[in-house]
Amino acid sequence: MSTSKSGRSKSSKQWLQRQRSDQFVKQAQDLGYRSRAAFKLLELDDKDKLFDSGMVVVDLGAAPGGWSQIASERIGSSGKVIAVDLLPIESLPGVDIIQGDFTHEDVYAQVVKKLAGRSVDLVISDMAPNITGISDIDVPRALYLSEMAVDFARECLVSGGSFLVKVFQGQGFSEFVRELRQDFDKVVIRKPQASRAESREVYVLAKQFNRGAL
Repeated sequence: MSTSKSGRSKSSKQWLQRQRSDQFVKQAQDLGYRSRAAFKLLELDDKDKLFDSGMVVVDLGAAPGGWSQIASERIGSSGKVIAVDLLPIESLPGVDIIQGDFTHEDVYAQVVKKLAGRSVDLVISDMAPNITGISDIDVPRALYLSEMAVDFARECLVSGGSFLVKVFQGQGFSEFVRELRQDFDKVVIRKPQASRAESREVYVLAKQFNRGAL
């Protein structure tokens, strides 16, 4: 028992030390962003032009809201952001928040209601499972979440729309990308600077959804 507590204590101390020395954590605090992940999305948008004024964006696994903040800023007041998560999210200007599991029909129905007849231009997902540090466990769990996000995107994206998702590299990754290429005309893999070097995470961006291919 004491070894387990000691291990958790050591891990917690390492995490705190990393947070304190992380430049992106400090910048997020200074700029009022809810998470360091905001800088990943900013870099991806600067490189790949994800957002346009007036777009409709759905943010899956949105808590605590860092990505939704950026999306709302970049699409402007004429756009719409719908943030969905199992966890509660504090209110954000220009963001409609839904608490629930996006794979459930009743939650999807709430998304449709929030859309009020508008089409979804972009689905984004920065979801990740609770990390164990064991790749044989973490990678399949992360891939499962990514696949659920793809299913959601296929259901609601307008033809020509885009999809951005976090994926952990490992078994099943190549197959995941290959399947995306069947439904989207352009698929690229990105590793933003704000992604920690030791992390297996990368971001897969799929553009030009071909609804006719389904």
